[in-house]
Amino acid sequence: MLAFVLVGLVAFLYLPVSALPDVAYPTIQVQTFYPGASPEVMNATITAPLERQLGQMEGLNQMRSVNAAGASVITLQFGLTISLDVAEQEVQAAINDAGNLLPADLPAPPVYAKVNPADAPIMTLAVTSKTLNLTDVESLVDSRLGAKLSEIPGVGLVTLSGGNRPSVRVQVNTQKLAALGISLDNIRTDIANLNVSSPKGNFSGPTQSYTIDDNDQITDPGQYERLVIAYKNGTPVYLGDVAKIVSAPENAELGAWVNKTPAIVINIQRQPNANVIKTVDTIKAELPALTEGLPADLTVAVVADGTSSIRASVHEAEFELLLAVLLVVAVIFVFLRNWRATIIPSISVPVSLIGALAFMYLSGFSIDNLSLMALIIATGFVVDDSIVMIENVSRFLEAGLPPYEAALKGAGQIGFTIISLTVSLLAVLIPLLFMGDVVGRLFSEFAVTLAFTIVISAVVSLTLVPMLCAKILKPKAEERPSRFEAWDEAVVNRLIAAYGRGLDWVLARARATLLVALGTLALTIGLYVFIPKGFFPEQDTGVIEGISQAAQSTSYQAMSAHQQALADALLKDPDVASLTSYIGVDGTNETLNQGRFLINLKPLSQRSQSAARLIPQLERDVAGVAGVKLYMQPVQNLTLNTSVSPTQYQLVLEDLNADEFNKYEPELLTKLRALPELADVASDMQAAGQGVYVDINRTQAARFGITPATIDSALYDAFGQRIISTIFTQTDQYRVILTADPREMEAVASLGKIYLPSSTASGGQVPLSAVATFKVRPEPLLVEHLDQFPATTISFNVASGYTLGQAEDAINAAMKGLAFPPSLQASYLGAAGAFTAALGNEVFLLIAAIIAVYIVLGVLYESFVHPVTILSTLPSAGVGALIFLWLAGDGLGVIGIIGIVLLIGIVKKNAIMMIDFALHAERNEGKAAREAIREAALLRFRPILMTTLAAIFSGLPLIFGGGMGHELRSPLGVAIVGGLIVSQVLTLFTTPVIYLAFDALSRRVRGVAA
Repeated sequence: MLAFVLVGLVAFLYLPVSALPDVAYPTIQVQTFYPGASPEVMNATITAPLERQLGQMEGLNQMRSVNAAGASVITLQFGLTISLDVAEQEVQAAINDAGNLLPADLPAPPVYAKVNPADAPIMTLAVTSKTLNLTDVESLVDSRLGAKLSEIPGVGLVTLSGGNRPSVRVQVNTQKLAALGISLDNIRTDIANLNVSSPKGNFSGPTQSYTIDDNDQITDPGQYERLVIAYKNGTPVYLGDVAKIVSAPENAELGAWVNKTPAIVINIQRQPNANVIKTVDTIKAELPALTEGLPADLTVAVVADGTSSIRASVHEAEFELLLAVLLVVAVIFVFLRNWRATIIPSISVPVSLIGALAFMYLSGFSIDNLSLMALIIATGFVVDDSIVMIENVSRFLEAGLPPYEAALKGAGQIGFTIISLTVSLLAVLIPLLFMGDVVGRLFSEFAVTLAFTIVISAVVSLTLVPMLCAKILKPKAEERPSRFEAWDEAVVNRLIAAYGRGLDWVLARARATLLVALGTLALTIGLYVFIPKGFFPEQDTGVIEGISQAAQSTSYQAMSAHQQALADALLKDPDVASLTSYIGVDGTNETLNQGRFLINLKPLSQRSQSAARLIPQLERDVAGVAGVKLYMQPVQNLTLNTSVSPTQYQLVLEDLNADEFNKYEPELLTKLRALPELADVASDMQAAGQGVYVDINRTQAARFGITPATIDSALYDAFGQRIISTIFTQTDQYRVILTADPREMEAVASLGKIYLPSSTASGGQVPLSAVATFKVRPEPLLVEHLDQFPATTISFNVASGYTLGQAEDAINAAMKGLAFPPSLQASYLGAAGAFTAALGNEVFLLIAAIIAVYIVLGVLYESFVHPVTILSTLPSAGVGALIFLWLAGDGLGVIGIIGIVLLIGIVKKNAIMMIDFALHAERNEGKAAREAIREAALLRFRPILMTTLAAIFSGLPLIFGGGMGHELRSPLGVAIVGGLIVSQVLTLFTTPVIYLAFDALSRRVRGVAA
């Protein structure tokens, strides 16, 4: 056993630490950027070809795409049976197959990352400088820091927000250009030919070899002004004569801030299955070396560390585990009244728990909230075996046997009972191991850890505990009880006597007691039907995620002002430590009228309230910021969504006819916003953006020899931030971007100043206004697809005082009242969808657990009847668990269901201890059924009470522990403690009555058969 403990302690040092078991779906995000393209163009030319290829992949569960101005983002979620590496290979092959269908002038091919975009960053860095331009900062960070961070094991994606990637921008004065008879297309092709970096070859002489190079590439922006683009009347026309050349960001409509300071924000996301603690520790260790070569004026600060809440939560759970062990030992001392006897479980319980760590390591588990919850609950489980063994040995010591003989006889008598308890407990856990989907994967580690501990406990109780009893315990004659021990024994004896009188009274009124048992069963079913249903507790991780939304026609400059005003209001709250924010379409943020926030809170011990209670206060703080709304939600460790929405839960609408969304989605949105069960209902359907429609007069255009392709190209040159050339350096590449001078293009009428080359016009140029008219009309800011069909997403929070189950019931009722066409389908995604799936499996999970226990008990006792007697204790536990969960305001969620399943294992142990002794007395001693069950109940009263109180006290730290992660652990403690309190009172009286009822029934059946 000592070696076993040492192995467990060594395993503890190497077990990874995380918030929850890593059970996320394999997820890959594919991003494609095409500057200047509208959402419809992105969808038609890029997303659709990619979706056709990606949709053919095996094991693909969900494919969701969002098309915004210049950006296409496709998120692929695979089944749990597909490994991420296999999925990556399939994605790369699909992208390659779609390559010939993508636009030829695409600046860069699609790129993918093995990350879930809905996951919060594991670390956020902010890079600022008081003297350097942000374009220079971006260049340094991208080439020196970002690339190195991406190479660290476990890092999935490094995103630089702020968008100040340097470039050379050629801002053309279209009026001067037209006066010279030069078109924008001429400028584009000239620059592309004047700035090149092409191979020139090499040659070898008689004795030496030479590499050929020339000054074909222009790296200095000032040199572009001296480029000759044409000759007019024998005089060269320089690019600087018709354009302003500036060093500026590649995308001028991207910005990021740390608090209110402009910065380059580095968000680091982990790969699925990566050890988050190890990854962050590696980043921190390597960060000094990575920043060593950067300019002294450059400040790299860690703004947020996503592991701080994980470490605090795990530390709190470890403390609760230690507290549970101490409380259980205290319970044992009170009942055994002997410090020698108390030493034995004080040794056996830690041995069982530490031994389980070795098997956790071999199974690839981690130390997380769920595995620690399993060990905390196991404290009450594993002590039962030791208690039963010690109490039985103590009975023989009190009868006068020496310690060695008492240990042998006690162990021999109780051995089968311990085996029965262990096997039946394992049977309870079997359904947890076969729960489906991500919830099943999540709790399989919990169940297996608990199973390891239970098996080890049985081995320890059958070997180590009897040995310690023989060595440590003394005969009754040698014991000198203290005053406390004598008082304690008198109290327990009076309690047993009172129980005996109560039991006799109940046995005399067996029929009424049976009615109470049946009433308990009916009450359990009724409570299950009416109790509010929830999913997973909302955690406080110390980070709040926010999405700001302004009017759909909001410009970058206006959105920037909104973002600063929101940040100013948020930072005034004393519970907010810092924040980062960014705006602009960059693949993570979808539209220009949206912004992102990551609000870092102070540690829980330094805060006035939890994140969930702080959010309403922050909403009031920002309510005074006009023209923008900020949606907030706490960042969760368990992420089942594949996209970030303004609020927590997602309802998606799908329709083959995207135009029907405009009619029915606002109607549904109005009804949902009126529901009291919902809060912060939002939609990502943004069809009211402002667009300029260029209506080409094809007849007039043909007269001037102008085609729509010519017009599109000229517009793209002027307004699309078109990449026309690339500057190559040793470490990076920078773009040369062509635009019209923004000072000339501030109104819709400015489009008419774009001149088009004409083969028939006298001047060779025709203004766009001569062949087209311009209309301002609503245009969608994004186009969304789900599994290749048009879709739109409505997101919502659950209002205070309600559960997710109540919210979904209200939504379903609201949708039934709307006359949706058959083609319009609604479904829940992410956490809401997982809840719907889990809710349908709850009853089957409980039934499966009961059936598994019945089969095992039937085999152990070779009876069809006695397992029913044992299982009759379960309704009382269910009543207690449901009532206490309801009173605690938790509702019945996944954690509560797990608690009820575990109650099946705990509560039936009491009945097993009674019935095992009663059957032994009937079969081996020839006693009558009534006498046998009464004697068994009185003899086993003390260990039953001990084991129940031990289990209750092991659950109390989960309820009252507080600290980080408390909201995850509390429902489990509430369910177990509440169920045990009620069941303990009822089953001590109902089990003997039910035993006698079934005994009489079986005798009657045997008599009829005879």
